[in-house]
Amino acid sequence: MAAFSHRPVLLDECVEALNIKPGGVYVDGTLGGGGHSEAICEKLRGGRLIGIDRDASALSAASERLARFECFTPVRGNFRDVASILSGLGVEKADGMLFDLGVSSPQLDEASRGFSYMADAPLDMRMDPSSGRTAAELIAGETEDELARIFFTYGEERYSRRIAAAIVRRRAEAPIETTGELVEIIKGAMPAAALREKQHPAKRVFQALRIAVNDELGALEEMLDTAPDLLAPGGRLAIISFHSLEDRLVKNAIRKRERGCTCPPDLPICVCGFVQTLRSVGRQPITAGEAELKINPRARSAKLRVAERI
Repeated sequence: MAAFSHRPVLLDECVEALNIKPGGVYVDGTLGGGGHSEAICEKLRGGRLIGIDRDASALSAASERLARFECFTPVRGNFRDVASILSGLGVEKADGMLFDLGVSSPQLDEASRGFSYMADAPLDMRMDPSSGRTAAELIAGETEDELARIFFTYGEERYSRRIAAAIVRRRAEAPIETTGELVEIIKGAMPAAALREKQHPAKRVFQALRIAVNDELGALEEMLDTAPDLLAPGGRLAIISFHSLEDRLVKNAIRKRERGCTCPPDLPICVCGFVQTLRSVGRQPITAGEAELKINPRARSAKLRVAERI
């Protein structure tokens, strides 16, 4: 339990962005190790913090860490279902919602979870190990074209077709079951110059597989479609993303909610009925400072975007 410790990214910035009211209701949609939730709970007096995570080990560890707070309610679930989760708890509106889209350090560092290309382990990558197909099952079942699409779209891997073809050739001989096997296939499919780059050659493919296995972008789109409507007026939505695909979805969703009416400008009256529901808090995303980067290099790619319900 104690092994599940995770340094929360942009902690102070998130707490400030949420503009916490002591008696308010807050949601941490990606509980993880509970670092962000702990900081939120410390500011609550009579309020409530609902922490959601689909990883049972994370939920258990965070619940232990936050047991001293009466305000804390743990929920095992997916943040894409935040509307039904809050409804089930009898919560109509929240005063703030936080979503940290990164994979927690324990998930990356625990070899048996299969997220890391740095250690040989079963090729799993599920954030909820009790459900869904594993990364091994995905690469065993998808077509070569679909694998190439996943690697290019979710990992921006420029050698996606070569890697997909190499996987299909290898799996015809024997199942690909471990991270080590996959890393060797990726390395063998890439040109020598690519192997000399600073970034690990398997990084982009592993990112792409993780996103696909966990339907991360689908979950994000569903959350972005519902979360703003669950905020009370003045409530804040704070989202930390870690790569361009996520950040683009977040930025565009906020922009759409800010724009309001989508009718053509030559129409005399609005017929779409779409009204502005969010206001950006700051036009540029918040990023980690040098002090944080020294102690937590994984924060380098983090971007925090904040919007307020109007």
